[in-house]
Amino acid sequence: MSDGFAYLDIIFFAMVAAFIGLRLRSVLGRRTGHERRRPDAFSAPPPARQDDNVVALPEREQAEPAASGDPVAAGLAAIRRMDRSFDADDFLQGAKAAFGMIVDAFAKGEKDVLRPLLAPEVYRRFTTAIDDRARRGESLSTELVAIRGAEIVGAETLGSRARLTVRFESEQINVTHDARGEPIGGSTPETEIIVDIWTFERDTRSSDPNWQLTETHSPT
Repeated sequence: MSDGFAYLDIIFFAMVAAFIGLRLRSVLGRRTGHERRRPDAFSAPPPARQDDNVVALPEREQAEPAASGDPVAAGLAAIRRMDRSFDADDFLQGAKAAFGMIVDAFAKGEKDVLRPLLAPEVYRRFTTAIDDRARRGESLSTELVAIRGAEIVGAETLGSRARLTVRFESEQINVTHDARGEPIGGSTPETEIIVDIWTFERDTRSSDPNWQLTETHSPT
């Protein structure tokens, strides 16, 4: 008798379970068309819609101006790839400041000012000229009236080193005096236009952002 009641209990609970299952499906199992799919963490993100607030920026390399066969533009692009902080306009501003400091320090014989601005070989040449001038008892008076122009005319990379050549056109007054303070023949206090071609270098791996003067010459 008890076995019969146990059998009926099993049937009763099975019917209850089936009823509950049907009710749960009626609430949770049907799609209304407004559900949001769970994102797949391993798949690529979907493309942004045009009405999204976030606008994708182009890659830096794609934003570089085309070199168009210009070796200077190609060199500048190569330097930017090695040094993301490089900016040609900022460099030219610094180059003009260095030009003024070097011209003034050379005239005054200030070797301590020149040392950090010049590469060793250029520093040796400058200090030799300063010493020779002092040995002859001569002095140089230089006034940099204005820098009329500064243009990058060469750009390249040598290993990790960036190398930029700048053409400076400046107005200067240069007078060399002898030991008695008299102007040496041919030296007059008049403004003249001087063109210099200077080359600067820096190691892009270095934390030091400063460039050094590595070559100087005048156009022929």
